[in-house]
Amino acid sequence: MNQPSSERADAVKKESRIRHWHIVTLYLIMYDILAVGVSYFIALWVRFDFKYREIPMEYLGAYAKFLPIYLVFCFVVFTALHLYQSIWRFASYKELSRIIMATVLTSVFHVIGITVLFHPMPVVYYVFGTVLQFLMISIVRFSYRFILLERGKRAEADKDFPLGRVMLIGAGVAGSMLLRSCNSVKGIHDKVLCIIDDDRNKWNRYIEGVPVVGGRDTIFSNVEKYHINKIYVAIPTASRQEKRDILNICKETGCELKMIPGIQQLVSGEITFSSLKEVAVEDLLGRESIKVSMKEIFQQLSGKVLMVTGGGGSIGSELVRQLAAHHPKQLIIFEVYENNAYAIQQEIRKKYPDLDLQVLIGSVRDSRRIMQVFEIYKPQIVFHAAAHKHVPLMEDSPNESIKNNVIGTYKTAYAAMLNGCERFVLISTDKAVNPTNIMGASKRLCEMVIQSFDRMIKEGTPEKLPLLFEHAVTQADEKEFLENIVVPKHICTEYVAVRFGNVLGSNGSVIPLFKKQIEEGGPVTVTHRDIIRYFMTIPEAVSLVLQAGTYAHGGEIFVLDMGEPVKIDTLARNLIKLSGLKPDEDIQIVYSGLRPGEKLFEEKLMAEEGLKKTPNNLIHIGCPIPFDTERFLVQLRELMKVSYENADDIREYVKKVVTTYHPE
Repeated sequence: MNQPSSERADAVKKESRIRHWHIVTLYLIMYDILAVGVSYFIALWVRFDFKYREIPMEYLGAYAKFLPIYLVFCFVVFTALHLYQSIWRFASYKELSRIIMATVLTSVFHVIGITVLFHPMPVVYYVFGTVLQFLMISIVRFSYRFILLERGKRAEADKDFPLGRVMLIGAGVAGSMLLRSCNSVKGIHDKVLCIIDDDRNKWNRYIEGVPVVGGRDTIFSNVEKYHINKIYVAIPTASRQEKRDILNICKETGCELKMIPGIQQLVSGEITFSSLKEVAVEDLLGRESIKVSMKEIFQQLSGKVLMVTGGGGSIGSELVRQLAAHHPKQLIIFEVYENNAYAIQQEIRKKYPDLDLQVLIGSVRDSRRIMQVFEIYKPQIVFHAAAHKHVPLMEDSPNESIKNNVIGTYKTAYAAMLNGCERFVLISTDKAVNPTNIMGASKRLCEMVIQSFDRMIKEGTPEKLPLLFEHAVTQADEKEFLENIVVPKHICTEYVAVRFGNVLGSNGSVIPLFKKQIEEGGPVTVTHRDIIRYFMTIPEAVSLVLQAGTYAHGGEIFVLDMGEPVKIDTLARNLIKLSGLKPDEDIQIVYSGLRPGEKLFEEKLMAEEGLKKTPNNLIHIGCPIPFDTERFLVQLRELMKVSYENADDIREYVKKVVTTYHPE
């Protein structure tokens, strides 16, 4: 009868284990023969000062003749005491006691046997030979268990801390501090194998035993030579351009990239392994960060009642964070989306528990609500970030873009004027320049709104600004509401706009979309191979907004010099490389075609606006384009009417008002 397959498999495994055990035993016997013989020969050699020729022949002859007898005796004793049958991975005190017993028995036999049968040997021969035999027999057996234990510990540790072969960029103060941190912190199994630095004086020298192997041009060769899989960049004092050049080289290696965030860590002495951050795509832009005068900003904001509309959005929430740090008297967040409002509320309350923070839910399109908020809280400075910003969505719902962006801005600006607001800062966009989409056109209309308020106030005719009101249930309701509106005689509100490009990491920007697509294994969708955009980080954008507030005199459109534009295709490829993958191999890039209303490039200014300088070299002022303000206000009322009627031809109405708008 045939044996079942499972039983046959078990039999094969058993036989395999037996064969392996026999092989291990054979190796041990061969080792013991060598160890026992070598131990007593070394003892004899040591006795005569390591000079073989000075060993008397009677001693050598006695050793050689007795050795075969002694080896047989050792084999019998070792076998009887189970030194070849023990499982040495579990070796403990019992196994050690057997080795001691075997050593005692064999050494006594050795002393008596060689002395009686052949020739008495020196005392050192007996003592040193016994000790050496014990050590050599013990070490080989217990080292097996030690190696297995260490291997197990390393494997267990590597589950949470995979071993990394690290290249360190930067042999300066920051690099040495980071290197010491990597070597001293428990639980870190990354090992720095080489250091890169462009300073030739440091080449072929060592920091903490790690060689400085060359400059940035040797990164590729040393990654290959040392089998590097991680690169840490520790050059916080380098310029943005230098960092970009080095990071662009590093990202091509396919290694995991991390870097020290900035020079403040160096100044504070907080450069540690935990301070490293992932290299983000904005680190590759190569433009110096915007520097603003924090003293000027503090003087403008400290002790004031501040308000941020759209305070839960990408720009709005960062405005809230930075404003909260400038010790305002009160900070008001006005947001229509309660989840965003709640999130930023919890964050600010935790970080600034003593701040007078008011979080209010409402829409800038609601005349009664926005007026109520201004009447109660009397904000002195307003940052108006509430807006619909997604170009494709607004192309599908153009009337909503007008209602929320344009009419909402007008109502908020009007409430600010009536309630003694000192400054109203509008968040605009470079898409307002020669717009080809309804969102950009709506933001240009917003700029025209704040320019109209500025002009009417400076001309002393603010009463000509109409109150746009469309929520009345009856004419009586509207009349009652209008009767309660009193335009102050003395108005000093300053209205300004801040225009900038795309913001990295904001809701709806390409970076979160690309990251999600990469995580899903691709493809990454780019609308056009040649499409370019200006980019800045969210903190930079907010710094610009705050700085603009200090320069404002009313009616300005502040523009950031954002440097050279970036190809979206390049951005996508860099992001894939920073993820440790290869574009068009690991992750495919698909060109989906320009979306409705999308341009290949964005402009920062219209040609006729021109530029004026400010104390900050990266911030400019666009001279306002003249337009008929009174005619614009009439058109604006008509635009409100048709947008709330959800007119199909709303774009035609917008084209009449924004002459630079050319929808595609």
